[in-house]
Amino acid sequence: MVKVENKTSLVDRIAWNIVIPVIALAIIGLYSIYVAAVNDPSHMGSPLKAILMQGLWYVVSIAIVVFVMQFDAEQLFKIAPYIYAIGIILLIAVLFLYNRSVAADTGAKSWFKLGPLSFQPSEIMKPAFILMLARVVHDHDQRYVHTIKNDWLLLGKILAWLAPIAILLKFQNDFGTMLVFIAIVGGVILVSGISWKIILPLYGIVFVLGAGIILLVATPGGQSMLSHFFQAYQFERIKSWLSPATDTSKGAYQLWQSMQAIGSGQLFGNGFGKVNVYVPVRGSDMVYSVVGETFGFVGSVAVILIYLYLIIQMVRITFDTKNAFYSYISTGVIMMILFHVFENIGMSIDLLPLTGIPLTFVSQGGSALIGNMMGIGMILSMKFHNKDYMFSTAGDF
Repeated sequence: MVKVENKTSLVDRIAWNIVIPVIALAIIGLYSIYVAAVNDPSHMGSPLKAILMQGLWYVVSIAIVVFVMQFDAEQLFKIAPYIYAIGIILLIAVLFLYNRSVAADTGAKSWFKLGPLSFQPSEIMKPAFILMLARVVHDHDQRYVHTIKNDWLLLGKILAWLAPIAILLKFQNDFGTMLVFIAIVGGVILVSGISWKIILPLYGIVFVLGAGIILLVATPGGQSMLSHFFQAYQFERIKSWLSPATDTSKGAYQLWQSMQAIGSGQLFGNGFGKVNVYVPVRGSDMVYSVVGETFGFVGSVAVILIYLYLIIQMVRITFDTKNAFYSYISTGVIMMILFHVFENIGMSIDLLPLTGIPLTFVSQGGSALIGNMMGIGMILSMKFHNKDYMFSTAGDF
């Protein structure tokens, strides 16, 4: 690694094309949370308290972004195993110290309770896993030439690092979060150099398996077969997705109300802050329904375009970097954010089943925000340090 003189100012080293859309989404989030709290104070508390608490989480997450972006590629590579280990320890600890009231309501044992605050360690595990996965793939690339045999070895390494997380999330009954990790792995595998002779059959098996599970859930006999792997509420979520209008008083109520709210916004919405449809847990899981009802189809599409712009800019930074390790990190972060957005918006309009996945940078809560901001910090590090170091290879640590 060679140090290169950097005459670029500090301001110019910040990727403002990443920062600005994140700020825009944060503003949309504060607005949506405020509107949700005004119309459901019994669940979210006073509107002022709701936005002040979320504002505090934004301040904390911004500090984390600034801290993370100080690490260059070499430093991130070195700390990856330690960050991964911390994440695993937290996932184990939550199995003993989980929030009992949340577990009683949702069946998930994935939340710590710290006084008035709740915290989900799996959200921190996401960027930790991305960092470790990037290290594993980069290290493999430095040691081996890509052959079918070596590609199978790399795939085995990736799955081996995923396995502890999958097991711990299974004990937590948090299948929705597990899907995020699968999406991250799927994205990194695509850019890892593994042969398409392996990737195509592998992805085909995953697709068939997913479709088969959905078909089994739709039948009583199939649910009985899967009862050891899924909870009753997870069956209800898939059933409500397949037929949301069949029983809008039980499992499908939240989804049905979200669809009614978004539909009532029509083209231009009901107006700033004007909502008429009650949607449960609107500030977090169903926050997109606030945008749809108040700003209509136009506003809903505008939010999607902001996310699209953000993803495109992250891809551009990925192509600009000369470091393969960074490119694996950014791929993981992109897949993490992309899956969150696709799943949350999809479940709000019955395109996908309900999973409790929050809308990135918009939904209420601190755990997911901090996890995603850690990812943004690693993306910003790419430009912040890209002109400081020139690597003689794709990344020689």
